[in-house]
Amino acid sequence: MLAHYHFVTGRLAENALRATLEKLDPRDFEYSIDVLPITVAALMTPKWIARHIQVGECATHVMLPGYCEGDLSDLAAAVGRPVIKGPRDLRRIGEFFGNAATRAPGYGQHDIEIIAEINHAPRLSLDEILLRADQLRASGADLIDVGCDPGDPWAGVGDCVKALRDAGHRVSIDSLNPAEIAPAARAGAELVLSVNRSNRDAAIDWGCEVVVIPDDIPTLGGLDETVDLLARHQVPLRIDPILEPIGCGFAASLARYQATRDRYPDAEMMMGIGNLTELTDVDSAGINVLLLGICQELGIRSVLTTEVINWARSSVRECDLARRLVHFAVEQRTPPKHLEERLVMLRDPQTRDYGAAQLERLARQIKDNNYRLFAEREQLHLISADMHLSATDPFQLFEQLMAKSPRNLDASHAFYLGFELSKALTALTLGKQYEQDQALDWGLLTREENHHRLTRRRVNQDVEPDPPTTADGRE
Repeated sequence: MLAHYHFVTGRLAENALRATLEKLDPRDFEYSIDVLPITVAALMTPKWIARHIQVGECATHVMLPGYCEGDLSDLAAAVGRPVIKGPRDLRRIGEFFGNAATRAPGYGQHDIEIIAEINHAPRLSLDEILLRADQLRASGADLIDVGCDPGDPWAGVGDCVKALRDAGHRVSIDSLNPAEIAPAARAGAELVLSVNRSNRDAAIDWGCEVVVIPDDIPTLGGLDETVDLLARHQVPLRIDPILEPIGCGFAASLARYQATRDRYPDAEMMMGIGNLTELTDVDSAGINVLLLGICQELGIRSVLTTEVINWARSSVRECDLARRLVHFAVEQRTPPKHLEERLVMLRDPQTRDYGAAQLERLARQIKDNNYRLFAEREQLHLISADMHLSATDPFQLFEQLMAKSPRNLDASHAFYLGFELSKALTALTLGKQYEQDQALDWGLLTREENHHRLTRRRVNQDVEPDPPTTADGRE
């Protein structure tokens, strides 16, 4: 028997909640929606809900808005069902239910390894390296790559690798210098980036896996000789033909990966994707998805990435999601669409408009002086009792409001409106959904907002209460 969730909401969130639930897989659970007589659902209290809720016999659970505060035990006793709070952002309901409703069966598997480089490691303290390694692992990195600098060998490389290993990290060393690589390998580095003619003889004695690169990148010159030598000595290896930046042979380098795969159909391969994400003036997420898609199709099972430039500061997290997305797409032979909204950060996958008619109807229905804000169709809207103001500029909208000589607008309230209108303008500019008192959806970078201003006043339990109000004057 399917669980039946009885969703409680207010008038403003009704359409958005219905649209969200309609997208979910009906095989996961059944649901009903109870629209209570209040505009802003987040301001309902359990005691107030108990006076208005109507739960059908088929319901097995009651779900309240995530911002609903207070003890739920009395409400649960009153309705005779478990009462739970959903996510603060109703757009996350699918994730709240374990992604079962928004993820296809089998989604989330991956077979691409993420190697995350700590650049210029010799310039950092050991504590800084360990902290950065923990951060990269938490973001999804499988190996921590210790990036060395050209010049004299780093005397502390062995201690660094040992400390990382003692902290539970898998470690690779990024150097061509045998004087650095050998102590790193003895300390526990399991992978060496990189090996070519200059150091391949020494690689025979390191006792770890290596990444083979060509001596001459455009022609792959020397690659076969190095692979043959290491194979004869049973040195485990993976091959990296070297990805070139745009303008420096990018397309040709992609062709070399295909040619290498054709030449070595069973070999392990690696792609250094940081050469594109770090050296291209564009947000890194799209590049990471595209390059990991290429890797998935070519059977390249490891990528090396970095987070140096600011626009690539979340590359490891992006790669962790991207490898799952492309694995599913390739395995299922389906386009990677409507599968991973956390990688859609700049703009939202879709936006919902209330429309002019509904906003006008809302303005006629509202009987109080509290302010509701909307952003749609290139316009900012402010709605209150007998008032519907709109403008493209938040300053113009505020001037229109001041011309009405509002009585409930103090400095704190004005600051609140400015904060919300700034979010609303950002949403209009980028094509994002704006919901008053909710964080804009930045995908994996979303930062939830704590609504410090949401306060509730006590109501007389013997008298039908007015809708709860906030310090900023909204219902």
